[in-house]
Amino acid sequence: SQANFEEDNQKQPAVGHWKTLMPSKGSKDEPETGCQDAGGVDETQSTEQLNVSRLRSSSVEIREKGSEFLKEELHKAQKELKLKDKECERLSKVREQLEQELEELTASLFEEAHKMVREANTKQAASEKQLREARGKIDMLQAEVTALKTLVITSTPSSPNRELHPQLQSPSKAVFRKGHGRNKSTSSAMVSAASQNVTPEPVSHECKEVDSILFAEFQAWKESPTLDKSCSFLDRIYREDVGPCLDFTKQELSELVRVAVEQNTLTIEPVASQTLPVVKVSAEECGGPKKCALSGLPRTCKHRIMLGDSGNYYYISPSCRARITAVCNFFTYIRYIQQGLVRQDVELMYWEVMRLRREMSLAKLGFYPSEM
Repeated sequence: SQANFEEDNQKQPAVGHWKTLMPSKGSKDEPETGCQDAGGVDETQSTEQLNVSRLRSSSVEIREKGSEFLKEELHKAQKELKLKDKECERLSKVREQLEQELEELTASLFEEAHKMVREANTKQAASEKQLREARGKIDMLQAEVTALKTLVITSTPSSPNRELHPQLQSPSKAVFRKGHGRNKSTSSAMVSAASQNVTPEPVSHECKEVDSILFAEFQAWKESPTLDKSCSFLDRIYREDVGPCLDFTKQELSELVRVAVEQNTLTIEPVASQTLPVVKVSAEECGGPKKCALSGLPRTCKHRIMLGDSGNYYYISPSCRARITAVCNFFTYIRYIQQGLVRQDVELMYWEVMRLRREMSLAKLGFYPSEM
């Protein structure tokens, strides 16, 4: 039986199980067969366990490597997150700073705008006020200029205007006029003449002949009228008429009077008048009702003068008043010519100037109307 088993074993390969044989009674080979079967099973189980242990070790290794990789990635991500947080914090601070600067700039711009609006409103109000005042002055000056044109244009040597020249009126109708006002616009009314014509006949009844030298000087001045006394026309009148007429005993006061007449800042007012305002209550009064401040002689003074806005009054005699008003009349007329208010022929204006020069000469010689 053992020989048969060996043959069969050589013919068929082992496939993990043994061919069942019927052992004979008393055979000693049965225990060997069982041992061989148990050894094969243990070997298979140990192989499987080895494979499982290998699989388990490889999976653990993979897990460890994966966890390390994930930890590294997590660490990198945390670092990047911290950088991002710092950047966000910096940008947030920059935004807050910009917002604060924007608010401050907006507030300052609004404040500046309100300030500019207030200044503009103030300037506009002041401009409107000045405009209203200027319009009022213009209306007043236009009315005065119209009245003066009417007076000046209608007055000629042949037919003088009696309103413009009150000395031609009867004594009962004569009205007092201020000698020389302080109005710088030279639009005050013409003052009364300092002296009267010796003869009551009109000027047109006199024989007249134009002096060629005087007329040429007046024509040259009329082309470009000026108040500069360096021109030949005014220089002659200053030397021959104005200077002698205003040459009083009190030389210092005479010079002040001449300057005030030239600047149109002289005021003459009657002593007994209660309607004229007093410039200063405590004004210094030179001379007196019985003494002339210009001549220094004892005379009955019916008028007093004030130079500019000084507030100092000086009593003057009728003769001194006539001399001052004669010079004022001359300066008033040439100012009208300079401002273009006289619309007459050159020859008529020349004869009016000659008449005013004659009045200054007569006043210098002591001739003056009794009304003064």
